[in-house]
Amino acid sequence: MRRRSSLILLALAVFFAALSPLVRWYAFPRLAKIPANQYQDMVLEAKDATLLDYGTMRAKKVPKVTIVQTLKGNVEASEEIEKSAGRDVVVWDGLSYVQGPDGEMVSRIPERYVFDAHTQEPVHVKGEMVDGDPVKRTGIEFKWPFLTEKRDYEYFDAQARVTAPIHYKGTQDFRGIEVYYFEQTIPWTKVPFPKTMPVQGITPESVAKTGTTRWYSTVRKFWVEPLTGAPVYGEEIHKEELRGGTLLGGREKVTAFAGHVKMREDYIRSTVDLVESNRALVLLMTSYLPWGFLTLGVLLLSLSLCLEARGRGPGEPEPTETAAPQPVSA
Repeated sequence: MRRRSSLILLALAVFFAALSPLVRWYAFPRLAKIPANQYQDMVLEAKDATLLDYGTMRAKKVPKVTIVQTLKGNVEASEEIEKSAGRDVVVWDGLSYVQGPDGEMVSRIPERYVFDAHTQEPVHVKGEMVDGDPVKRTGIEFKWPFLTEKRDYEYFDAQARVTAPIHYKGTQDFRGIEVYYFEQTIPWTKVPFPKTMPVQGITPESVAKTGTTRWYSTVRKFWVEPLTGAPVYGEEIHKEELRGGTLLGGREKVTAFAGHVKMREDYIRSTVDLVESNRALVLLMTSYLPWGFLTLGVLLLSLSLCLEARGRGPGEPEPTETAAPQPVSA
C-alpha cells in the first residue's frame, strides 16, 4: 500500500513540477490580453493655461482647460478584423475632447487604434485613423505591454502623426505602487488643424488659404505599472502655436494653447485601484501559481521518497547456511 501511495505522489510531483513553467511561459502569454469590450475614460486639466481667443485672435490666460479622453472597445470591428488577421485584436475608438473654462469646445479629435490584444503591437487595417486621416502606426499608444521592461519604447504621437522614442527614466514609487517612469519629447512640429474647429464657419481649408500654419510641441510623461503595462498617472507640458499668414494680422506667431496638463485627482484614485486589482491577476499567473506548483511538486516528491524508504523497512539478517551432515565412519 505504501509503495502504491509513493508512486501516486511521485506522479503528482512530476505533474505539478511540469505545470509550473507551462503556466508562466505558455498559458500566461496566451491568456493575458486586453478585453475587446473595454471602456475607459479619463479627465485631465491644465490650470492657469494660455488659450487662443478666436474672436480676437489673441492669446489670453484662463483658469482651466479640460481634456476628456475616452477609449471604447469596438467588439464588432475587432471580430471582423480577427477573421482575416488570425489573432486576438482590439479596436479602440478614441476621442480627445478639449474644452475651455466656459465649457465651450476648443477641439475634438476622434481616433481609431487597432492593436494585438496580447502584445499591444499595432495591427494595420483599413479604418486606422486620427481625425479622419489614415495613419499607419508603429510603436505603442495608450498602453505598454504586459511585463514592461526597463528600456526605451517607440510611442506614437497622434497630434504629429509620428512615432518617437519614449525613454525609461527610472523606477519610482507612486502611491505605494512600484512604477517605471517614461518621458518623451516631441520638438516643434507642423501639424494639421483639427477637422472640427471651435468657431462656426472656420474650416481647416479656409485657414490654409490664409497661409497660417499650426505647430505643436510637448513633453509627455507616464508612470507605468510594469506587470500590467498600464499607466497609473500621466502629464504633458503641451504647447501649440499658429504661425504666419494673414490670419494673424501680420504677427509672426500666436499661442493657441499652452499648459501643464495633469490627470484629475478622482481619476488618479480610480486608475490606481483598477491597476492594483489587475496587477494581482498578473502576479497570480507569473509568480504565485508557478512558484506554488513548483513548491508543491518538491513537497510531493519528498513525501513520495519518504514513503518509499519507510515501506522497505530495516534490513533483515541473511539466513546462515547449515552445513550438510557428514557420514560417520565405522
